[in-house]
Amino acid sequence: MPSKAPTSAASTVALETAAAPSPPRLAGDATGQAGSRDALAQLTLAMADLKAMAIQPILQRAVDAIHAEDWKTAHEWVVKALKKDAKSGFGWYLMAIVRERVGNFAESITAYETALGLIPEHAEVANDLGRLAYRMDMKPTAEKLFRHFLLKHPGHVEAVNNLACALRDQRRFDDAIEALRPAIVKTPNATQLWNTMGTVVAEQGDYPNAEIFFQEALRLDPDFHKGRYNLGNSRLALGDAEGALAACDAALAKVKSEDERQMMLLSRSTILMALGRIGEGWDVYEARLHDQFADTTHFLFERPRWSPGDDLAGKSLLVVAEQGLGDEILFSNVLPDVIERLGPTGRLTLAVEPRLVSMFQRTYPQARVGAHATYLVAGKTIRYAPFLLKDVDSIALWTPMGSLLREFRRTVDQFPSRTGFIKADPERVAHWLKVLKGAPAGPKVGLLWKSAISRDARHRFFSPFELWAPVLKTSGVTFVNLQYGDCSEELARAKRDFGVTIWEPPGIDLRQDLDEVAALSSAIDLVVGFSNATLNIAAACGAPTWLISTPGAWTRLGTSRYPWYPQARTFTTAAFGAWAPIMAAVGDALGVYAAEH
Repeated sequence: MPSKAPTSAASTVALETAAAPSPPRLAGDATGQAGSRDALAQLTLAMADLKAMAIQPILQRAVDAIHAEDWKTAHEWVVKALKKDAKSGFGWYLMAIVRERVGNFAESITAYETALGLIPEHAEVANDLGRLAYRMDMKPTAEKLFRHFLLKHPGHVEAVNNLACALRDQRRFDDAIEALRPAIVKTPNATQLWNTMGTVVAEQGDYPNAEIFFQEALRLDPDFHKGRYNLGNSRLALGDAEGALAACDAALAKVKSEDERQMMLLSRSTILMALGRIGEGWDVYEARLHDQFADTTHFLFERPRWSPGDDLAGKSLLVVAEQGLGDEILFSNVLPDVIERLGPTGRLTLAVEPRLVSMFQRTYPQARVGAHATYLVAGKTIRYAPFLLKDVDSIALWTPMGSLLREFRRTVDQFPSRTGFIKADPERVAHWLKVLKGAPAGPKVGLLWKSAISRDARHRFFSPFELWAPVLKTSGVTFVNLQYGDCSEELARAKRDFGVTIWEPPGIDLRQDLDEVAALSSAIDLVVGFSNATLNIAAACGAPTWLISTPGAWTRLGTSRYPWYPQARTFTTAAFGAWAPIMAAVGDALGVYAAEH
């Protein structure tokens, strides 16, 4: 366990966990590498003109060490150079390269900024700083730096690619396309540009056209592993899990970078689960915890980690919830089995999202439950449990929650038929039953139509609101708003365009008051929507649930249903983005439901 909580506001940022399982990451990020041979060649030429000749041989020693990837020696020579001339922009640039290559991003970005201030004419500094800013999720800053570099090197393929990635990740898709189009016309054999164009199109949910760009990248370079991997993700989204697996395996055979390998393995795990090869999938899913995976969460627990097969009887086990809030609920499906395996003399400790603490305390009164804390420290996501800082010795074993599925949920048959594994507060359920009597007559149908998370293209997996018309026009029911976040526009549109008033429950913050959300969901007759945090809470509480799904959704685990929630009815689109037919089907089914109730 950490000795103390992070305190530096400059390097530490508290994170709000995501709401639902993230889609597979596309391989189309900023390219290039700090200290590449081209960059060092440019640097060497620039250093040849140094007036302070005494420092030039020292810097050249550092360059030679960087070429040899001897970071310790390179650092020693850079320090010597900066002792002689603390205002050497080239010295600070080399320091930035060394710090980045050893993973010290916080010091690296400071060194890049210092170098850029001292040698602003050396545009390569801006390009490298832009890549690091991109990697640290500072996309607007990265955009400015790439544009700075392009002013001196217009049309530079790598920089155009990187600029397009920064624009894409800000969801400025048209701007990204406009950056890429002239570069592709000028350099039509630039494989990475076709690939990045494919990712821009895919981020908008147009996988058939994205495939065209990925295929062109692969025509230009059949060994281009990023394009092969992206093609696999497109095929999974379109429902072709077998084709996705073949493409992903072909990409893995060519990849050399360990962080890319782990990203691809994580995607492969979801493909395996979409094929129903669940046990294999959970084993490969461990890639999310690999130190070299760019998006990994670093758990700070200095206790032995549980592994499948370890005896739990009578032990004290710490389970740390992970991923997003929706995952914390979804994966907690396994906890009743864990408690049974611990036995009467064992003890379960749970670290969950702060808004879920009271819910899990009520559900598992025999467990000790507290809140985990998540911070971004120097570009790395760190999670720990503050409530255990003084009691770490009481823990015999610890595990991320998702890892338990490797032992307890290796097949569909191991998913129990019980309805509900989270308990809502019965007094609050009674309260909401009373409040709902004041709503318009008819069965109460809770609606969920979007995710509030937009940073990872989650929007691709949600129907546009206007296509909810067949559902909203169903007579005989009262629609209840369960959608968290700002939804005033959709509520107004439902009334204006469809003549439907979606009833808003009074006195509840649907994002923060998750205990109240659980109670309200349990009091409602039916919950209909896409997989977001609230739908998972409702289904986990045992509420009748209709889930709208897409062809490649791995959480269906190769079935036509949703094994996590046996009472859930699943409506799956025939093709990715084919929302209209499935929304019409939901509307028809709701009409039947209304007539029966």
